[in-house]
Amino acid sequence: MWTDENRRLYERRGPRYPSDLSDAEWALIAPLIPPAKHGGRKREVDVREVMNGVLYVLETGCQWRALPKDLPPKSTVHDYLMLWDWDGTLERVHHALYLMTRELEGREASPSAGVIDSQSVKGAEKGGRASTARAMTRARRSRARSATCSSTPSA
Repeated sequence: MWTDENRRLYERRGPRYPSDLSDAEWALIAPLIPPAKHGGRKREVDVREVMNGVLYVLETGCQWRALPKDLPPKSTVHDYLMLWDWDGTLERVHHALYLMTRELEGREASPSAGVIDSQSVKGAEKGGRASTARAMTRARRSRARSATCSSTPSA
């Protein structure tokens, strides 16, 4: 029988999953997430649950389709992740948490020095970033096949 004592005994307190945000963690992140856009339909999804879904996928490494049913749909979680990546929200959250972590450790918020080892220097000498730039650029199209370019002069 469900008595007050039994309810307290079986009540689920705390996070459902180890990756879920605590109230204190959410209080740090919530101001950094942009509000819903003005106009149109109101936001129906709980953004904290969306963030819990993102963190669940990142921590467990599961496929999007394996996202538990008690979290928002996989398409919603993925769409918010892509939006937050595009608009810089993820970068702002990371930067704020990075600075806070450094301050909690008793360090200055931003590092004052960096260390480069010989392996990093050797990797940079072999082309590092320059060699990837060519692979990242769009292929050039031949002008000979272009419909907008013709060899006959226009009148």
